Amino acid sequence: MPSDLLLEIGVEELPASFVASAVEALPRLFAQRLTELRLSHGALRAVGTPRRVALLASGVEDRQPDLEEEVVGPPSRVAFDAAGKPTRAAEAFAAKAGVESSALFVKATPKGDYVAAVRREAGATALSLLPALLERVSAEIPFRKSMRWAREEQAFGRPVRWIVALLGSEVLAVRFAGVDSGRTTYGHRFLGGGPLTLTSPSGYEAALRAAHVLVDPEERRRAMVERLEAEAARLGGTLIPDEFLVEENGSLVEEPQIVAGSFDPEFLALPERVILDVAKGHQRYFGVRAPDGSLMPRYLAVVNTAIAPENVRRGNDRVMRARLADAKFFFDEDRKTPLEGRRPALDRIVFHKRLGSVGDKVRRVERLVGELGTALGLPSAVVGTALKGAGLAKCDLVTLMVGELPELQGEMGRAYAEAQGVDPGVATVIAEHYLPRGADDAPASSDAGALAAVADRLDTLVGSCAVNVMPTGTADPLALRRAAIGLLRTLLARGWDLDVPRAVAAAHGGYDAATLDLDAATTADRMSAFLAQRLRGVLAADLPGDVIDACVAAGHARPLDVSRRARALAAIDPAVRASAGEVFKRAANIARDAPEGAPVSPSSLGGEVHASEQALWEGFVALEAELGASLTEPTRALASLAGFAPLLGRFFVDVFVMVDDVPVRENRLRLMREIHRTCSRLAAFNFLAKAEARG
Repeated sequence: MPSDLLLEIGVEELPASFVASAVEALPRLFAQRLTELRLSHGALRAVGTPRRVALLASGVEDRQPDLEEEVVGPPSRVAFDAAGKPTRAAEAFAAKAGVESSALFVKATPKGDYVAAVRREAGATALSLLPALLERVSAEIPFRKSMRWAREEQAFGRPVRWIVALLGSEVLAVRFAGVDSGRTTYGHRFLGGGPLTLTSPSGYEAALRAAHVLVDPEERRRAMVERLEAEAARLGGTLIPDEFLVEENGSLVEEPQIVAGSFDPEFLALPERVILDVAKGHQRYFGVRAPDGSLMPRYLAVVNTAIAPENVRRGNDRVMRARLADAKFFFDEDRKTPLEGRRPALDRIVFHKRLGSVGDKVRRVERLVGELGTALGLPSAVVGTALKGAGLAKCDLVTLMVGELPELQGEMGRAYAEAQGVDPGVATVIAEHYLPRGADDAPASSDAGALAAVADRLDTLVGSCAVNVMPTGTADPLALRRAAIGLLRTLLARGWDLDVPRAVAAAHGGYDAATLDLDAATTADRMSAFLAQRLRGVLAADLPGDVIDACVAAGHARPLDVSRRARALAAIDPAVRASAGEVFKRAANIARDAPEGAPVSPSSLGGEVHASEQALWEGFVALEAELGASLTEPTRALASLAGFAPLLGRFFVDVFVMVDDVPVRENRLRLMREIHRTCSRLAAFNFLAKAEARG
């Protein structure tokens, strides 16, 4: 009969990230090993807290099915001698298969006659197989860093203190990291009330819940957010949500308890982002917002015990006060020096050993802002604002506040600029030129901020490419993939039709060519390919992969153009896309044999002309005229191609291209080549055909 299984590994407190990685990996590892042992099972679920990781499996079969399989051995000429008696090779094969030599038989295969046998193996019980499996799975749980302790050679994320291994009501004899399994677990370190004896896996979560442990991470996070929101409401405000803090705190406690603290209202003179980052970065505290939208002088801490909350609050308040006092000192000192006055200090910060200082980068970005603004046709006022913002954008890197809280770069530059009377649009550029920082961030909201963001990223990407420090494998120390994605997302969000090779050449011109390894043309080629790969990922969020591949393959010099073509092509019915792909692919294949020269009307060659061939010619002439007027309107152009595809399909049904009449054959080949060239300007339709075939 199938039984439920529980494996719990009790440990000293794991870091938050370790819990998440173990919970993610356990079901996969266990399922893989069960499959190898031919043990079927039901649902698998992993749970965990800082003090434990556990696996719950339902419906694990009590034994393996009997195995009966045909195995093939050596060639029959090797397995039997001239008299037909088994040789040593046959006897060795029979022993390996677990059968007598007399049970061997000859099997005909495409490679000749081979000896074969039917191997039979009785299934073993789960009770005998699972202990070794669980020991292996426990050893395979991945941690960013593992440790060894005492005299144990087995490494784990933290020292193992207890193990529970149950199959139904039976204890599985597991020994891992010097600890023998049993049925005893432990609740909350301070509130749990002693050891807990488990009779079966089904009661595991309820037993721990009663002992103040919410072992399911989702349940724990849900309870934590509910308690945070309730406490914020009790204070007369609302919780400021932060997904990072939810994930982090959820893996730091076994049962979330909330302690509300406060700080001196005078610290509210600091920028809100400073206060929230001090609370978040050092203490993992949540902020609270008042009904009028302002920040309250309160914070919420998630703690692991409800014992003596007043003592916890007093300690937290002291730490928070000290951190905010430091931040206020930094803020006051930083404002004494204008941002513009900090520019010389940027020359003393190395951007990259091959690419100069941060000051050099600022000067290159200023130059590039002007060139890109002109290329994009942006108003002079926008370019001027972006230029001023780019000149000040990196100045907060040499402030005390950013030195203490690097994540505030850009934000502090804006705050200091506003405090020093800098134009608000310029201050916005300082903050927005870093956007988007990650996948969840929106690009810059202003044209000037977006222009500075594009110039900054383009300078980094081009310089890195030109000195051959592009990402390899998973290594990307300069975060160039993220920079490329941010650049592309900004271009698409603003609707800017930037020509990448020209932009790369402009950025390359800002460097001293003698310091670079690659010339402008080579850099442009490599950068275009790199950005094209990132563009696939950006568009893949809401467009079919085959459509993206087809449009990128047709040309990717202008990302906005690729996006528009891909969206227009995706809007066409998939069946129509597939049909068009097939006929255009056939035209492309035939066009390889086309001689030089332009096609002419079939009727001008004399002789009888099939109606489908003449219709194709006339349709192609009309298509060329239509595309000439609509290439900048992908929806209209692709609709024309979709309407032309049936004419091409009918032609292939009715007309044989490779006829003996040389002038007719060559004219048809030239027509196929021109059709392929014309249609491929919008999309490489052969990618659509391949994708449909795979599906």
